[in-house]
Amino acid sequence: MLKKFHRFLLEAGTDEAGRGCLAGPVTAAAVILPAEYANGLLNDSKKLTARQRQILKQEIEQTALSFGIAHVDPETIDTMNILQASIFGMHKALEQLTIEPRHILVDGNRFKPYRTISHECIIKGDGVFMSIAAASILAKTMRDSYMETIHDEYPMYNWKQNKGYPTLEHRMAIKKYGLTKYHRKTFKIKSEQVSLEF
Repeated sequence: MLKKFHRFLLEAGTDEAGRGCLAGPVTAAAVILPAEYANGLLNDSKKLTARQRQILKQEIEQTALSFGIAHVDPETIDTMNILQASIFGMHKALEQLTIEPRHILVDGNRFKPYRTISHECIIKGDGVFMSIAAASILAKTMRDSYMETIHDEYPMYNWKQNKGYPTLEHRMAIKKYGLTKYHRKTFKIKSEQVSLEF
């Protein structure tokens, strides 16, 4: 069972999805859960099935005191780099909260202060703290849904399946068809081999 970080403070968890992708946005979410919230299924989104994530997504959206979700597009990622874009997305998600938290829990080890609210960075926090896990689920499900939508525009990349991650199939498709408006142009593939160049 995951836990809260602070027993008494109103805390928001924040996380992102799609940081290692070649195409599509990086998507961030922020969630404030009720103090009494508990759910034995809640966990890091990567450890759940797609069906479990959808079930939890609906529950989180209905139960959370407040939540926010933000997509950061590939052009912005290329402009500011993926780390800064991830933090920017978390800030945009936090801005959508209708209740101001007293503390922010961040999955990972890098963050920029948000307003005057204290924060804590926790590596693999989505497997330990409920609010971060909830944020990881919202970020993952919303991003997956977006990638499935744009799949119809460019089916040859099979984003419905790979969600923009650098699978061999996706990299081979880029080599054959080139880059689209949804690809991150700073995440390149060398012409002579199917490998990533950052």
